[in-house]
Amino acid sequence: MGLFPGKEIRVLFKAPFGDPIAIDVHGYTLALRKNEAALIELE
Repeated sequence: MGLFPGKEIRVLFKAPFGDPIAIDVHGYTLALRKNEAALIELE
């Protein structure tokens, strides 16, 4: 389980103040804190 280059992600929802953020990663839901989500680079 984790994020690797080339994986597609989709934002499912964000909490009212932006922390945490839930993303879908290849069929499973992953919750990230705002500072962790900031480390994801998108193309």
